[in-house]
Order: sequence, then structure tokens, then C-alpha cells
Amino acid sequence: MNTAAGRHTAEVNIFTEMSALAETHAAVNLGQGFPDSAGPVEIIEAAVAALRAGHNQYPPVPGIAPLREAVAHHQRHWYGIPVDPRSEVVITAGASEAIAAAVLAFVSPGDEVVVLEPFYDLYRACVSMAGGTLVPVRLHEPGFRFDQAALAAAVTDRTRMLLLNSPHNPTGLVLDEHEVRAVAGIAAEHDLLVVADEVYEHMVYDGRRHHPVAAVPGMWERTVSISSAGKSFSVTGWKVGWATGPADLLSRVQGVKQYLSFAAGTPLQHGVVRALACPDSYYEDLRTDYQRRRDLLADGLAELGFAVSRPAGTYFVTVDAGPLGATDGLRFCRELPRRCGVAAIPNSVFYTDPGAAGAQVRFTFCKPEAVLREGLRRLRRGLRGGW
Repeated sequence: MNTAAGRHTAEVNIFTEMSALAETHAAVNLGQGFPDSAGPVEIIEAAVAALRAGHNQYPPVPGIAPLREAVAHHQRHWYGIPVDPRSEVVITAGASEAIAAAVLAFVSPGDEVVVLEPFYDLYRACVSMAGGTLVPVRLHEPGFRFDQAALAAAVTDRTRMLLLNSPHNPTGLVLDEHEVRAVAGIAAEHDLLVVADEVYEHMVYDGRRHHPVAAVPGMWERTVSISSAGKSFSVTGWKVGWATGPADLLSRVQGVKQYLSFAAGTPLQHGVVRALACPDSYYEDLRTDYQRRRDLLADGLAELGFAVSRPAGTYFVTVDAGPLGATDGLRFCRELPRRCGVAAIPNSVFYTDPGAAGAQVRFTFCKPEAVLREGLRRLRRGLRGGW
């Protein structure tokens, strides 16, 4: 038995660790990104109706036809991207499965995958499982800005894929149209596949827009776009996601996906059909609500002395606890539930070199305003006098 491998697989995920600490200390959990709400009533009722109607067996591997049609309509309506629901949509067990299936489908041992750093920790795990090498391109402070020259320099003759996340977790960066076109140019020049993680596509603030790379002329043929219902409709536990792209790429994603979950969540897929039928006003209200919560949390954290990077998208705020006297974000987060009754996530888990994160910490604002205010109140009390 490979005991080293066994130890690795037994490691506790940072989100699990911080949520456990939050429970132990009865802390306000501003770490893990799940909304404290039940989701829109009409969406829940659609899933309940599907359960009662007997939609409780395996769906087709690529997903039920009405949901594939709804996803295709979503892409066409919001971004002008024509998608064939019969061959260019695959429904997955959350965006996580779509990402894993795409990486496992296209990355072979020795291949390199370029990613913006900091990055969602799932990316590193998936690339490692495929035998590939993750190549990080650092986003620069202040503001975690994108560096086109650095991205181009990271590409080698072993690069197979650009794994692009915008709106970006954990920093909240939203690539503008010029930046997305720069990514597209690099991918086209080097004949690279792009896997675009766009799960926060409807959480973009201050009048900005999400610009999908697949909408850039010439990029549809080399892009797998991924999103899900969890973030946009506050149903993260449903784990219903999707991938869209050209049929030749999607057939390979589906070929892997069928050996991961095979298929899942038949009644929940019916619920997401109803979700994607929401009017445009739903998404506008979502953005307005989250922007208000973002400002509440970001302003409150700044008043407490954190160096705050105000996000343009997602529902996370990255801060630097250094001005409070902290030097290690992981140590800070492990102490925070006991000392302040609040949980957060250290950004060190989003870097290949954990030390590069310093005292960066991620808080989420996908909680009711009362919960955010209570979290700030506890931080104010617990941090009195510095760290």
C-alpha cells in the first residue's frame, strides 16, 4: 500500500476544517460560500412537483432534454452564443464535476495547464489526477489585476489548456472585454483548449458585464464553458451544473462524466428548468442585492483595519489581515472562530506556494445582512486592540 498516497487522500479539506471550527465555537460562518436561504420558492416547488410526478429514476447521461434546451437558451439570450441542445450541452453533478471531467478528458501526463493564481483549489486536484502540471500566473495587487504578458510567457510547448475563471474566485476579478480577447488571442496563437469556469457569471457589480470567452470570434471551437445553478439560484446543495461547447469536445467531456456520476438529480434538473425560465429582472435583483451585501461587508472590514480588495464579481471579499498584526492567514483563520466567533478561509489554499498569500483571508457575503452585521460586530469585539 502506498501510505503517502493514503495520507494525502485523508487530508481534511480546508472548507471542512473551517466549518467544523465554526460549529465547535458557534461562530458566524463567513468562510464557506453557500447562501443562507432556501432558494426561490417557485424553483423549489418545481423540484417537489417533479418528485411527486415520478421523475425519480436515472436521467439521460447528458441530462434531461428540457434542461439542455434551457441552458442553450440561456447562452443564446445572455451572450448571443448559439448552442445545439442535442449535442452541445452536458448536464453535470455541479460545476465541479464538469471541471473534473473536462480536465480528465483533455489533459494527459506531462501536459501543462495554465491558471490564474490564486485559484479555486479543485483545479490543482483535477490536474494532479490527470497527471498534468498546474502552471500559475499570478494576479497582481492592488486589485489582483490580470497581466497579459505574464499569461503569454507561461505558455510552453507542453501547454494543453488554459483554465480560466472569471468572475474569479477568490479575488472577485472580472475580466473585461479587452482582457478576454487577449486570452482568446493567446489560446488561438498556441492552439490551446480553454476551459472557462463561469459559475459566478450573474454576480457582477458596478455596471460591469461578464464577457464569456466562447463569444469571441473563433473561440467557440476551442472552448468548454462551465456554469451551474447553485450560485445563481442559491441551491448549492442541488449540485446541478453544465458544460457547453462544440459537439466534438462535449462528447469527450460526457465520456468521462458518465464514469464519475453517470447521471444525477433528475427531479432537481426539472427544478433548474424552472430556474432558467426566471425573467431578466431576477438576475438584476440578484446583482443589486449582492452588491449591497458586498458593500456592507467590505466597508465594515475596512473600518476594522483590514486592507480590503473590493470585488467586481462573485460573493467573496479578499482582505489582508497584515495591518492588524497577522502574518499567516491560515493561523489567523484557525484562531478566528475561538477568538472572535467568526469563520473565514485563508487564501493560502489558493496558491501553489502557500507562503505567497501572506495574511490574505477570504470572507463571503452570501449571507443575510443580519448575519453579516453580527459577524462584523463579533470581529469588532474580538479584534479590539489588534491581533
